[in-house]
Amino acid sequence: MKAMPEFALSPGAPAAPGRRRAIVMENLGKRFLAGKGEYTALRGVDLDILDGEFVCIVGPSGCGKTTLLRILAGLDTHTDGRLAVRPAAAGRPLTSVVFQEHSIFPWLSVYDNVAYGVRSSGMPKPEMKRRVDYYLDKVGLRPFAHAYPHQLSGGMKQRVSIARAFANDPEILLMDEPFSALDEQNRAVMQEELLRIWEETRKTVVFITHSVDEAVLLADRVVVLGGRPGGVRATLASPFARPRSYAALRADRAYVDLASRVAAHIQESFLQTQSDQTGDGHG
Repeated sequence: MKAMPEFALSPGAPAAPGRRRAIVMENLGKRFLAGKGEYTALRGVDLDILDGEFVCIVGPSGCGKTTLLRILAGLDTHTDGRLAVRPAAAGRPLTSVVFQEHSIFPWLSVYDNVAYGVRSSGMPKPEMKRRVDYYLDKVGLRPFAHAYPHQLSGGMKQRVSIARAFANDPEILLMDEPFSALDEQNRAVMQEELLRIWEETRKTVVFITHSVDEAVLLADRVVVLGGRPGGVRATLASPFARPRSYAALRADRAYVDLASRVAAHIQESFLQTQSDQTGDGHG
């Protein structure tokens, strides 16, 4: 990914005086070879994400959400348009990724999993221990520091993934449906923990989710991707002050209104995709 020069925000970008852009996408697209032809996963994505902003990306299945996240993570490359990411500070990784399924190392203890990226950076051991212990405390796993993944529940394993991502101290945190495999109770707990840690760190976060409620709870802005190929259909700013709690938001009429608007955009996008596919089939 190329370093990003300083230039004006794209039209429609959020107004935030004094805040720099962390990510800029201009007419971003991704095409794959598919048999004898091509498959277009993303087309014409225009989106700016600011430093310290928490952005949730939603949309119907197959709209390219995970493809977009993989491009931002450097795990895939775009084929069209432009992507610019502000360089990381010296000694700090650019991104950390938390995937849908926990991706911790089964042969390492909880402590060593969280310390993995930090140790690779060459940080002195006393400082590394302070940082790892801090994030183990934040996710409630300090008593399990010497346990191994097979001894943990699914929710605890995902807490390890989140602690490791924050301990790496990246410029940008990318999260691909990290709570989708959890039951409702554990999911609510993890959402609250994530918000609490983010309030302290103010990392730039790009969070992929299928859950409208989750997006509205977590995000400064909710970005709805259109159908297939994916593009930005709508960007909706959250009116809610921080810190937030799910219980308080659910009692706010504005929460219901925003969730309804997001859901309507997703439904319209889905119906448009179905219509396009039907039209293609008859054409």
